[in-house]
Amino acid sequence: MSARFAVLLCAVLGGCASFEGIEPHAALREPGSLAASHSLAGAPHAEWPREDWWKRFGDPQLDRLIREGLAAAPGIRLARARVEKALAHAQASGAATAPQVNASGDVTRQRFSQNGIFPPPIAGASYTQTQLALSFGYDLDFWDRNRALYESALGAARAAEADAFAARVLLSTEIARVYIQLARAFEQRELARKALEQREALQKLTQQRVAAGLDSRVELKQVDTSIPVARQRIVQLEEEIALERAQLAALAGQGPDRGLELGPPALQAAAAGLPSVVPADLLGRRPDVVAQRWRVESARRAIDAAKADFYPDVNLAALVGLQTVTLSKLFEAGSAIPTAGAAVRLPVFDGGRLRGTLAARDADYDLAVEQYNHTLLDALREVVSQLAALRSVSMQTSEVDSALASAEEAYQLAVGRYRARIGSYLQVLAAEAPVLEQRVARADLRARELDASVNLVRALGGGMPPASVQ
Repeated sequence: MSARFAVLLCAVLGGCASFEGIEPHAALREPGSLAASHSLAGAPHAEWPREDWWKRFGDPQLDRLIREGLAAAPGIRLARARVEKALAHAQASGAATAPQVNASGDVTRQRFSQNGIFPPPIAGASYTQTQLALSFGYDLDFWDRNRALYESALGAARAAEADAFAARVLLSTEIARVYIQLARAFEQRELARKALEQREALQKLTQQRVAAGLDSRVELKQVDTSIPVARQRIVQLEEEIALERAQLAALAGQGPDRGLELGPPALQAAAAGLPSVVPADLLGRRPDVVAQRWRVESARRAIDAAKADFYPDVNLAALVGLQTVTLSKLFEAGSAIPTAGAAVRLPVFDGGRLRGTLAARDADYDLAVEQYNHTLLDALREVVSQLAALRSVSMQTSEVDSALASAEEAYQLAVGRYRARIGSYLQVLAAEAPVLEQRVARADLRARELDASVNLVRALGGGMPPASVQ
């Protein structure tokens, strides 16, 4: 008999599902393996951004906007809700690792058939059956399946938390970038108003010269034509200011009227630099990299859980209770119904379901790893791109400052010659154009410098505290 049982057991075990030959293929890239030292060389040294990095611009109005956005923007609330959902799912998954205890109480009134299996006096009579019970269950989890599922859910929750911080970084940097464009529009409008004042002053001078017979009406028409052009530029910039105010109000989670309260920004230049060991530290500083690394860890533990399904599952169960059809005897010793047992389940033939599930988990892991590799590469690209932008802006600013100084000197000479009646208004217009062009370029470069510094903050993680995957 024992020999037959051994043969049968061998046959069963031999027919069990196997995960042989199913493995993930992707490999995580380490930051140290990515050559970036030459691209990052030469950048000034700086600390990692703080969580309230925007305060370095020294503008209380910007501080209030970002604070409002982080408190009221729907995107932030949505990210928080995703975190709470993921944490709740992890909590539910973790319950399977602990013993389960349930209490039950049942009262059933039943008439037993006269033609059934029960003889009189039960047959044909009605009885009330009462049962009180405590049931116990515990999955021994020899292969750590439940633990792996819990840790997989926990990894997803931690990824959601990193995503929530990424949403904060995205919102705060977007508010700052739009605010910088608002500052640019205000500065450009101020330049346009000064240009209008200059042209209106020249218009009065030209009218006096025409009246004195020193200029013809041709010069007067030229200056008259230049004034509506300047006014049109002011109107265009006022439209930009209105649109950017409305956009800032929406980003802050407020109605459009909130934007009307915004005055001219007072941004201070903030020096931008790089912390040391950027590639390696990005692993724990960039919320999107951290989130993707946790997704890799979650996928890895899901593979462990899928492999555990190939092995026997052992469950223990017990019940302690009372049952009677006579309520007065419910608490007598004879009403006790103690029960205990164990169950062993082993997959034998499943039509490839377990192998298919494991292959899917392996594919999920490969997807998570490659997405992580892509995110890490993209993070380094963003850092290098913003450094290149800051270097370029710095060199362009130096050239524009030099060109602006020369253009303003030429313009003053042309105006002086015109006032002294030895030059024409055409010369004034020709000298004014480079001045306006260089002033606009200087304002644009200032906005680009501030924008690149904000983008560098985003590329460096936006002040996320250091994180790691255990």
